[in-house]
Amino acid sequence: MSDLLLARRERHALCDLALELGPEAPTLCEGWAVADLVAHCLVRETSPVAALGAVVPPLAGLADRAVARARRRPLPQLVERLRDPGLTPYRLRPVERVANTLEFLIHHEDVRRAQPGWQPRALAPADAAVVWGSLGGLGRLLVRPAGVPVQVRDADSGRRTTLRAGADPVVVTGAPVELALLLSGRDQVRGVTVDGPPDRVAAFRAAGFAC
Repeated sequence: MSDLLLARRERHALCDLALELGPEAPTLCEGWAVADLVAHCLVRETSPVAALGAVVPPLAGLADRAVARARRRPLPQLVERLRDPGLTPYRLRPVERVANTLEFLIHHEDVRRAQPGWQPRALAPADAAVVWGSLGGLGRLLVRPAGVPVQVRDADSGRRTTLRAGADPVVVTGAPVELALLLSGRDQVRGVTVDGPPDRVAAFRAAGFAC
């Protein structure tokens, strides 16, 4: 297995797949083709002010315009820059691990799973453990809209993490990659189950999570 961080390997895999499929290939991100997704990833890393638009609604126009400008460049140029964006805070290994592991894993899957005949990947145990470790922080933010207690359970190891505390939680079970995709609002997932009190399961699903 490569000694590169999982985040960097997923970045490179996304770049390779983007070049293989071309700029207009579909993704799971509504309204985005491959070139749009690559442009988004590049803007996030190289234009910090514009990137705020992804998380601060009043600044959304900045992000949209920056992505549109980047999108005008040929895909090979975008990919080359994304593969090695130069000196950015994301190149610091602790920052890269925390900020980019799920970012590039999920966006790689956004491209993979939008293509016919996709199949889930079986990650090496060490990589699956990295994904599992990254689920806690992001997952706690993502499940808040459900308003119910939520636990996630790794289908392979049986380990659990509480994302929202409380009695009688909704328990979401699956492989770490599938859980990350589900909690990020993707519906192209496999082997995920959602169990718990029916009213709480309904609230979880109504918040945009399904299986």
